[in-house]
Amino acid sequence: MCSSDDDNNSSNNPNITDVNNNVVNGTWKVTLFSEDGANQTSNYAGYDFTFAANNVLTAVNSSNTMTGSWTTGTDDSTPKMVINFTVINGPFEEISEDWRILSSSSTKLELKHISGGDGSVDLLTFQKN
Repeated sequence: MCSSDDDNNSSNNPNITDVNNNVVNGTWKVTLFSEDGANQTSNYAGYDFTFAANNVLTAVNSSNTMTGSWTTGTDDSTPKMVINFTVINGPFEEISEDWRILSSSSTKLELKHISGGDGSVDLLTFQKN
């Protein structure tokens, strides 16, 4: 990757225990969802996401509650987060993927998914409310 002025260096793999401890505290908003270069963040506007300690992931807005699951682990020494919503189609299906954890802090989680089919890149960022 190119050099960056960001506080988080993607060459430093986030610690899974730290990621788990960070995400279970508070509620989060999607501040970026880019699917193959197309910004689709607005699909998640108004939703508050909660990562429960029992691996239940909930997204709530004024009229809907979406429920799914989240888990973390490593794949070839790469920290991963798997998000799985139980919907068949729509924006929540789009973020139901295995994500590489680029960075994690107490207020921000940055994820990246590379499609095994066509190599397209999706980016997903959560920020604490």
